[in-house]
Amino acid sequence: MGETIQIGTTRTQCIGAYVARPAGTPRGGLVVAQEIFGVNAHIRGVADRFAAHGYVAIAPAFFDHVEHRVELDYDQAGFARARELVAATPFERVMEDVASAASSIASSGRIGVVGYCWGGTVAMLAAIRLGLPAVSYYGARNVNFLHEPLRAPAIFHFGERDKSIPPEAVARHRAELHFAEEVPPAQRELEIYTYPADHAFNRDATASSYDAASVTLALERTLAFFARHLDAA
Repeated sequence: MGETIQIGTTRTQCIGAYVARPAGTPRGGLVVAQEIFGVNAHIRGVADRFAAHGYVAIAPAFFDHVEHRVELDYDQAGFARARELVAATPFERVMEDVASAASSIASSGRIGVVGYCWGGTVAMLAAIRLGLPAVSYYGARNVNFLHEPLRAPAIFHFGERDKSIPPEAVARHRAELHFAEEVPPAQRELEIYTYPADHAFNRDATASSYDAASVTLALERTLAFFARHLDAA
């Protein structure tokens, strides 16, 4: 369903991006923010599924600034390399890439962001710094940015058995997240959902964490959110 393209950045270097397009007229566009393992088969599959629901979905390869075509395994070596790549890829640069990816699919209509794990925090920051409606799945780094105001609607999905995001961190989202004053009341949608699942419950590539029931409910809520905020009136 998809293809790999090159998109411009604020630097002289372009980065890769996987794009999946729907069969008919798009309902809007989505930037899919990767986990720490790169734009691998799982993330491409996520983009394909959103395209099947009518959205143009683009997954930028954020790590291309450091290493091209990163697709890491879910093993000890993969985790170790992923941590190195994350350390070399600051969120400020990632926000520039999200903006570039959104611009590249602007003809699709309104644009939102959905992200997973490290990408869950990317999605949250897109709502904060770029004003794009966002869905954040289990972003463990979110707590570092709760003091920054949201400039677009956002929803959050967390697993109740996720040791990297304890209940007190989820509670902080409820207590501390707030909107910038200029955001109109109609755009102040903020929901925080929890599921009887572990971290990475949406990742069907790892059976140990995948939870089908939680995936189904979270996707239902995600699609309803994007229908409200992206679909043409």
